[in-house]
Amino acid sequence: MPTKNVAKVFVQNAYYHAYNRGWNLGKIFIDEADYNYFEYLLARHLSPDPVTDKFGKEYKHFYNEVQLMAYCLMSNHFHILFYQYDESAITRLMTSLMTAYTAYFNKRHNRRGSLFESTYKAVWIGRDEQLQHITRYIHLNHSKYNIWRHSSYLDYLEVSRNWINPRPILDLFNNTKQYEEFVSDYEELQRERDEIKKELYGS
Repeated sequence: MPTKNVAKVFVQNAYYHAYNRGWNLGKIFIDEADYNYFEYLLARHLSPDPVTDKFGKEYKHFYNEVQLMAYCLMSNHFHILFYQYDESAITRLMTSLMTAYTAYFNKRHNRRGSLFESTYKAVWIGRDEQLQHITRYIHLNHSKYNIWRHSSYLDYLEVSRNWINPRPILDLFNNTKQYEEFVSDYEELQRERDEIKKELYGS
C-alpha cells in the first residue's frame, strides 16, 4: 500500500484503513493459535461487554469509541478497517493491541525485540466508493478468501460476530448477494489478468 496518505492526525467520526507487517517481512502469525489470539484481542477490546482478567480487572474497552468494519490476517501482515467516534480511539486501541500481541508472540515463540516493521499505518477513507473497494481489497488478500477463517468476509455473508460491524458497508449494496458478486467479479478479473501475463511473459 502507498504511504503518502498515511494519517498523521486522526479526526473523529471517520473511517481508517490500518495495516502493518512483520519486521523484515517476517511472520507475525505462525499457526492457528497465533491467529486466534490476535482475534481474541480484537474481540476483547471491541465486544459490547467489557472483559476482565483473572483478578477481576477490566481490560481496555473501546466498543463505544471505535468499530471494526472489516479485517484480514495474513502470515506476515494484517489489514483492518475501523470507524472511530473519538479522534484518539484508533491510536489507543492499536497501541494496546500491538503491545499485547507482541508480548504474547515473543513469549510463546521464545523471541525478543520488535515484531512489527514499524508503527502501524492508517489511511483515511472518505467516500462510499472507497469504502466499497477497500473492503473488497482487504477480503481478497487471501487467495482462498471465501473460506479463510481469519477475516471478516464470512461475516458479510452470514450473521456477524458481535465485535464486527459490516452493516454500514453492506448498506451501500442492494443486498448481501450483490456484495458477494462485487468481490467475486474482481477476483475473476484479476485471475484473467494473471493468466494473460503468464501467456505473454511465460512466467
